[in-house]
Amino acid sequence: MLGLAPVNAQVVGKMFPDMEAQTADDKKVQLPQDTKGKFTLLGLAYSKKSEDDLNTWFEPVYSKFIQKPKGLMAGMGYDVNVYFVPMFTGINAAATGTVKRKAIKSVDPLLLPYILFYKGELKKYKEELEFDRRDTPYFFVLDPTGKIVYATSGAYSDEKMDAVEGVLD
Repeated sequence: MLGLAPVNAQVVGKMFPDMEAQTADDKKVQLPQDTKGKFTLLGLAYSKKSEDDLNTWFEPVYSKFIQKPKGLMAGMGYDVNVYFVPMFTGINAAATGTVKRKAIKSVDPLLLPYILFYKGELKKYKEELEFDRRDTPYFFVLDPTGKIVYATSGAYSDEKMDAVEGVLD
């Protein structure tokens, strides 16, 4: 089937590189250290165009992994960390505060705890995570130890979500 092969498959099996990011209320989060113990879905974007595609994942990921459906018994559903990470690097790093304030005003308050802001160097992540297309968001599923068990990129699709779920099941 077309579209089901994981993009960036060569990073699968590697540990996710250390990254320090901040929540909208300036709390530091160390990835993957602070997510160890359960699976984690990370979405990273480092350009305006890639952020647009990253945003296509918000609602489906929220519905599938964050929102607790009514009527489900305890223990049903997924217990997974989820973070969307806009990355501000180089000249764009100066805009981090402005973008963060804008996000606080414009993003659904239910989603804000799942958005982390990264400000710093990009080179390390481009090399270790094989970001080869600037205008594309990248998604990684980490196992409970922080190892990448699935990688894909681009706008949301049902096939990509099925693949993510397949790794988590």
